[in-house]
Amino acid sequence: MYFVQVIVNGILLGSVYALLGVGMTMIFGIVKLTNLAHGEFVVLGAYLSTVLAPLLGIDPVLTLVFTVPLMFLTGFLLQYFLIGRAMKKGAEAALLVTFGLSIILQDGMLMIFTADARHIVASYSMMTVSVGALEVSVLHLVLFAISLVSILSLSAFLKYTHTGRAIRATADDSDAAALSGVNISKVYSIAMGIAMASAAVAGLCVGMKWTYYPSSGGSYLLIAFVVVVIGGMGSVPGTMVAGVLFGLAQVIGGANYGLLISYVMLLIVLVIRPKGIFGK
Repeated sequence: MYFVQVIVNGILLGSVYALLGVGMTMIFGIVKLTNLAHGEFVVLGAYLSTVLAPLLGIDPVLTLVFTVPLMFLTGFLLQYFLIGRAMKKGAEAALLVTFGLSIILQDGMLMIFTADARHIVASYSMMTVSVGALEVSVLHLVLFAISLVSILSLSAFLKYTHTGRAIRATADDSDAAALSGVNISKVYSIAMGIAMASAAVAGLCVGMKWTYYPSSGGSYLLIAFVVVVIGGMGSVPGTMVAGVLFGLAQVIGGANYGLLISYVMLLIVLVIRPKGIFGK
């Protein structure tokens, strides 16, 4: 039964890791850009939910109604007016822009929110439910539900909508998509908006599960990068599977060996299948 408990905890934890990687895999696979500010966007999403929940007197999950559209619009505008223009001068210029954004966001959050630790508290944060001999945290179940709904919704959007098909076409061959009438710059902007919206959701989950600081973005960027590489760049289902594997490694290895096992797993995947488990 202990083994089953470990598996369940690993899957629940892995869903949060998968959500951290979704935004980055969108940018990797579609825009072909390494977004070095992804971790800071996640932390920004956590701060927005932390501020809005007590201000509006609502459950932290409901703050997504405000943070997701706001972050989507921010990402769209950043890509359209700033990052997109830098991409015309080369990948290096765009990379430096995202690096600059990460520094600006980190210093800005430090000035506004100070260096104090923050955490999002909900009424069910300490509650547990018993399923037979298993003890499962209600908070973990809520975070798992948020992650699952977000990733499935994104997958359905990419598969069944006209915009989603345009995004997938651009990811496969941007030149052919442009010849078919697809507005590439608009597709890139929408992809960045979706990545920022997913960062808002990931930020909520991160803020409810862990304590975070303005400088926490680097650690979340590293987790997202590992998950994306293991799952396959541009693959949303691959990100989900890789997140679960990463979570299982963390739970099985514990605080001492969890990260070591995760990075060894990354090296093995890179040697056996460099494009990732679901990479094309």
